[in-house]
Amino acid sequence: MAAAQERRPSPQADLDGIFERCPTLVAHRPGERDEDGYLGRGRGQLAFAAAPPPPPPPPPPPPPPSPSPAISPQAEAQDSIAVTGTRIPSGQLTSTAPTAYANGESPQNQPQPMPGDIDRERYEDVEINPVALTAEEPVSTFSIDVDTASYSNVRRFLNRGELPPTDAVRIEEMVNYFTYDYPLPDSVDAPFNANVTVLPNPWNDDTDLMHVGVQGFDIPEGERPSANLVFLIDVSGSMGAPDKLPLAISAMHMLTDTLAPEDRVSIVVYAGAAGAILQPTRAANRECIHAALDMLEAGGSTAGGEGLRLAYDFARENFDDSAINRVMLLTDGDFNVGVTSDERLEDFVTRERESGVYLSVMGFGQGNYNDDLMQTIAQNGNGIAAYIDSEREARRFLVEESFSALFPIANDVKIQVEFNPARVAEYRLVGYETRLLRREDFNNDAVDAGEIGSGHSVTAIYEIAAPGSDGLRNEPLRYANNQPVTSTDGEYAFVRIRYKQPGEDESILIEQPVTDANAVDSFRSASEDVRFSVLVAGFAQMLREDPWIANEDFTFASIAEEAGMALGPDEYGYRAEFVTLVNAAAEAASLAPNKPGVTTPAR
Repeated sequence: MAAAQERRPSPQADLDGIFERCPTLVAHRPGERDEDGYLGRGRGQLAFAAAPPPPPPPPPPPPPPSPSPAISPQAEAQDSIAVTGTRIPSGQLTSTAPTAYANGESPQNQPQPMPGDIDRERYEDVEINPVALTAEEPVSTFSIDVDTASYSNVRRFLNRGELPPTDAVRIEEMVNYFTYDYPLPDSVDAPFNANVTVLPNPWNDDTDLMHVGVQGFDIPEGERPSANLVFLIDVSGSMGAPDKLPLAISAMHMLTDTLAPEDRVSIVVYAGAAGAILQPTRAANRECIHAALDMLEAGGSTAGGEGLRLAYDFARENFDDSAINRVMLLTDGDFNVGVTSDERLEDFVTRERESGVYLSVMGFGQGNYNDDLMQTIAQNGNGIAAYIDSEREARRFLVEESFSALFPIANDVKIQVEFNPARVAEYRLVGYETRLLRREDFNNDAVDAGEIGSGHSVTAIYEIAAPGSDGLRNEPLRYANNQPVTSTDGEYAFVRIRYKQPGEDESILIEQPVTDANAVDSFRSASEDVRFSVLVAGFAQMLREDPWIANEDFTFASIAEEAGMALGPDEYGYRAEFVTLVNAAAEAASLAPNKPGVTTPAR
């Protein structure tokens, strides 16, 4: 990476020479304005043109009447609060991202929200999955999810010494943040292996867990298709903080350095208007891509909807049937002009996914981060969502796991589990609340579901209770017939997976039974990958204040201890970082001992 940075031109280099070497670079000489409102200035650096001057202010209103004596000073102060904020001049920005507290930096050194942005973060209010009675609902169906945004966002809060908002915690994204060494399938023609383990439940002694690990085929580097990428970068004023646009630019520099020479990149930016900065350029000319990125500055309002339209137009106009065509959106999600409602954006990306263009959504910043919108457009646009809180996270997502992030091996991947009521009286899917499907959706190829990238692993965990178990939470049905067919007596469940090959419309079915051969006698008899993923799921439930933690010995301290024994190779140290975050959560919880649903460690 350091060598790549040395090869890149300085933003203050001779840009006349850059323009001559890079005919695809769309830029203007100082003082020139283009039809999209761009203004070239300062040795070619690009910024959005200033908005027209506002109309003169209206005459001041008459002075207000004296406050009523009945209004308390506290209430008067509360009513007079005004949201204010100051934009950081771009010259004061640094592209150096904060180092995670888990690696030694104190929370005080983490980037802080902009003034006035404290309470503007948006998260979807999700209902926790209930316990289902197998006799009534024997089948569970959901779409896979390889998003990881929730984990890095939760890490941001814990690194500041705070417990995250409960709605910010999505269990499946916490679990699927980590890579797992599940057995690999043999070829892309049969791109999945389903690995199932039934094991004792560490957070409830009266129930068990059924752990389903799906491992995707890892395309060899020499066989991967080329990439046709459109970087869609938010350069509005809300992106001015150091952990927003400067970090986004750094992330795209990293990705650019990993691309193959035949890959192509276009760059579209948006603020008060949207426009192209770089026409399609092969990565063999990566100097031009780096130069375009180095010219970006923040300023103006956020026409995010217009930017999406233009980016998809670019992707379609330059569509390559032999390549992976993908729009990569980098934003804090603070859309405040243009097409802004979640529903309209959802409809737009839903239509656009039919074009065969994939979508990656990368969220940045804090204070006004719109997680709800990020999830909406990613889930409906054949997309994947990540939250980038540091250069280390950018490197993980875009360098270490770039193949997984860019190159899908299967579309519309759905999982359906049918439980045998003779072995499983109740079950509960842990997480995936925003990915649930109806039973009939499984066989309906018109119903959209998630994508799996090259080498991706996906984990799903069910909590299950046997008939007569003390872990049962529902009253048994008086008239139910729970006698299964004799040949299935030894089965816990039957797992089905449907997927489509990229570019195909007809799905393929994989299925397998779950039997006693899949069961282990003790928690520590399970593999390190299974144990670690279960501990992450338990940790996420505690952060989310789920009501299902029944074992008083299952605490932050016990999670950290058990996770420390399930680190495995941990090449990049992410599992060790998880242990540090668990300890940070314990410390934060100890400062708020009355917080409901959060178990604090024994002192």
